[in-house]
Amino acid sequence: MRRTRRLFFIGLGLTTLVAVGSYWWQLPGLAGMQGIAPLGATMESVRQAPGLGFFDVPTLLWISSSDVMLHLLCAVAFSSGVLLVIGVAPRIACIVLWASWLSLVQLGHPFLAFQWDVLLVEAAFCSAFFAPPGLRPRLESEPEPHSAFRWVMIVLACKVTLQSGIVKLSSGDPTWRDLTALTYHWWSQPLPTWSSVMIAALPMWVQKAMCLTMFAFELVVPVMALGPRRVRIVSGMGLMALQAALFAAGNYSFYNLLTFVLAIPLLDDRVLPLPEGPEGERAVTRWPWLIAATFTLLSIAMFAGRRVDVVRRFHTVNAYGAFAVMTKSRAEIIVEGSSDGATWLAYEFPWKPGDVTRRPTFVAPWQPRLDWQMWFAALGTCAGNPWVLELQRRLLTNTPAVLKLLETNPFPNAPPRYLRTRVFEYRFAPWREQGVWWTRTESGPYCPSVMLGTNGTLQRAF
Repeated sequence: MRRTRRLFFIGLGLTTLVAVGSYWWQLPGLAGMQGIAPLGATMESVRQAPGLGFFDVPTLLWISSSDVMLHLLCAVAFSSGVLLVIGVAPRIACIVLWASWLSLVQLGHPFLAFQWDVLLVEAAFCSAFFAPPGLRPRLESEPEPHSAFRWVMIVLACKVTLQSGIVKLSSGDPTWRDLTALTYHWWSQPLPTWSSVMIAALPMWVQKAMCLTMFAFELVVPVMALGPRRVRIVSGMGLMALQAALFAAGNYSFYNLLTFVLAIPLLDDRVLPLPEGPEGERAVTRWPWLIAATFTLLSIAMFAGRRVDVVRRFHTVNAYGAFAVMTKSRAEIIVEGSSDGATWLAYEFPWKPGDVTRRPTFVAPWQPRLDWQMWFAALGTCAGNPWVLELQRRLLTNTPAVLKLLETNPFPNAPPRYLRTRVFEYRFAPWREQGVWWTRTESGPYCPSVMLGTNGTLQRAF
């Protein structure tokens, strides 16, 4: 199990490098002082709220919420990933990763509030128990992981996928129950890929068969992880296969990679093509089983909707479940600028649909967080997503940190005078049609047209 554990921590470290590194690169435009949703300003509002303290909002940003501190936390979390990959102080690295990434996630809404961000916090916390002690543990002499802490990792791998299946059936959405949900999913998911276009063209009976297979992998295979060795190994391989298939059919950030890595502890050294070493000592203390039992019970309680405030605030145990209700339409917000109010030019985003002739492509495990959040904003209203207005204000001043998050800037020499946001309904074009990947129909404005007032605030343009 020691070599399997070492492989797990290499995988966790690589996932951390991708997760933290991609956010770090985007941080100035998303959460820096010149960003769309400055994290420092959010922290200042927390400071001024009466009665709030560290245990209400556990984050190291209480020390400082400057841009320097934000970059320092990213650097520390990224360094933890490096230590995990090279096998140096893995237990300490997990604790540091948990504290630093939690500090950012705690106040990172709306751009750092996805399920996989919270999952990385929980994975780091649980992995600290599973990790070997010492500064530079050696495979030949490190003790075998305690079976209680391995149980914690098994429960974590099981619940992430199992809960995703349960929420789909318990949501009451009829498309999951009649197995037609995937006929919407391929083109309505946040960032489709070119493979999604081809899969969406498959006949209905294939779509229903894939949906039924998905339920088998999300409801049956995870439970097998709790069984005896051979059954558990089949479960681990099944969970990995599911994540590989999801990775090939859509862009889900680093979620697939992290969930794939979490399935590694379900295997052992006899399964992996790794040379076996001498047996290490096995811990015989019983107190770890108290931790394992507590984690298991809290996982069940959180998913059942029981509020455990301390656990919830520290994100040490969480509930999961994506796409509980299938999105059956695809609205896209198109941002356009104009210097004269007559000629309008569109800002293109790197990955989200815009120009109908641009092919959907792969970007995961990198997560373009602005592109993702534009998908969520289109599901709501301008009033419910005030950060969209701040995005427009930054574009009206050609803020470099924000412009770096876009694919094109149609106003490189001087910012536009006006901005408007239009909503279009998108669908895949027939996949055999040459040069066109989307069809779209305008459904109306998203926010009112805006311009900068004399004091630098937004005001209606027309």
